[in-house]
Amino acid sequence: MPGELADLRGAGLVIFDCDGVLVDTERLITVVEARVITELGWPMDQAEVVRRWMGRSAAEQHREVAERLGDEVAGLFAERVHEENAAAEEAELAAVEGVAELVDALDAAGVPTCVASSGTHDRMRRTLGLTGLWDRFEGRIFSASEVEHGKPAPDLFLHAARQMGVDPARTVVIEDSVPGVLAGIAAGMTVLGYGGSLVDPALLAEAGATVFPTMAGLAP
Repeated sequence: MPGELADLRGAGLVIFDCDGVLVDTERLITVVEARVITELGWPMDQAEVVRRWMGRSAAEQHREVAERLGDEVAGLFAERVHEENAAAEEAELAAVEGVAELVDALDAAGVPTCVASSGTHDRMRRTLGLTGLWDRFEGRIFSASEVEHGKPAPDLFLHAARQMGVDPARTVVIEDSVPGVLAGIAAGMTVLGYGGSLVDPALLAEAGATVFPTMAGLAP
């Protein structure tokens, strides 16, 4: 809820989104997606990609592209984005500044943490592995592929809290997308919106998040 930043030491659980919150993937993949989808016949710039798809699942993205350009082109889009983005990530991917220190501080304070993302387990294993964050969350990583409805539905966050054995009302979600914020609010959780990603912080606040500018400012 908008207002004062939550004191994370009092949280029963802190759920991190992955892309854009733990790993700085969004800046890379949105550029790739905008270029590829434009070349395939649907002109779109990076800002439109962020507005339309950031925070949503690959299945939802595929459905939209197929409705516009057909199943064959949607499959080609997914294939090209996967290949070109993988190369970009190998060369440039980094953890979000300050997030490793934040996770360490939460661990030291005894606050449980986990990851809940629209991405697949294979993708998270790759990106978290490339940035040295996999070991911090192994065994506590949840994907939208495990639930019926992805973000903005609350299913994924409720699933994560249930698996971690924590009441949603005692759970804090850290998100950087509007669908993610809406999902956390619908789950009855406190939602903090990371304003250092690609989405306009005002949109995160409008969706119901308390916005913060840097990960360092959240450390207990």
